[in-house]
Amino acid sequence: MQEIQKINTLGIIGVGLIGGSFALALKKAGLVENVIGYGRDQQSIQQAKDLGIIDTIVTIEEMGKIADVIMIATPVKAFLSVAEVLAPVLNDKAIVCDVGSTKAEVIQWAKIAFKEKIVQFIPSHPIAGSHSSGPVAAFATLFHERNVIITPLAENKSEDVAWMQALWEACGANVQLLDQAKDHDDIFAAVSHFPHFLAASYMSFMESDAVRRQALHMGGTGFRDFTRIAAGSPEMWRDIFLSNQEAMLAQMNAFEKEFHRIRTLLENKDADQIYQWLSTAAQARRAWTTIPTDKEK
Repeated sequence: MQEIQKINTLGIIGVGLIGGSFALALKKAGLVENVIGYGRDQQSIQQAKDLGIIDTIVTIEEMGKIADVIMIATPVKAFLSVAEVLAPVLNDKAIVCDVGSTKAEVIQWAKIAFKEKIVQFIPSHPIAGSHSSGPVAAFATLFHERNVIITPLAENKSEDVAWMQALWEACGANVQLLDQAKDHDDIFAAVSHFPHFLAASYMSFMESDAVRRQALHMGGTGFRDFTRIAAGSPEMWRDIFLSNQEAMLAQMNAFEKEFHRIRTLLENKDADQIYQWLSTAAQARRAWTTIPTDKEK
């Protein structure tokens, strides 16, 4: 295996679950000498230092001048304001990545903020998370056997993309490259964003009526599994929905047609078609759970 270039100084903007776990994973792998961090919440960023996730608390301006790799691990809607502060002071050798769940809008903002320095920005999306948040939730193995999507820009240098990929792989991740930001956003609207919308919608539906609310205590493991993701950060998911509005609405329109099709089967008591529908869904779910990861292929 080719030796991975070490990072002298890693900068994390937003030292929460994702940013903190990235820092801890690279520290564990022995690939970073010094970690500096910035956060808008002084108590949280101090906690990150106390926990040993970062070594020094700095400003964005200070980070831009000295860091070799900078991760912007903020909510999606905060990306532009952070990038606009970072861009003017970004040193020429630094690589910047994000961790956002949407890409088209983030890339658009990055081009506005970084201008000719866009060559230094490599869009990334780790498919990992937890219902816990903040630096206290961070752990070194968060990305182990999880997918990370890199959406390289035409302006990026191939060696920079390769280094970013190697760093994610050093965290234990399975890295996949997607050429088009729209493809990324369409895919994750289908497999992440819209499923979260469904879980949140159903919990809101249950909470909105006294009788249904009383029924919640009767829910079992199936209900718990179906609604688990509804407990995610409202701020983060609001930003994702708004940032990926077009793809989300397309998923809603398609699902609405399917919902009405299945409703018609039930209204008509079409037992054969209902069975076929459930059978197809069950087979698809079983097939999905047996798809090998890139490391297993």
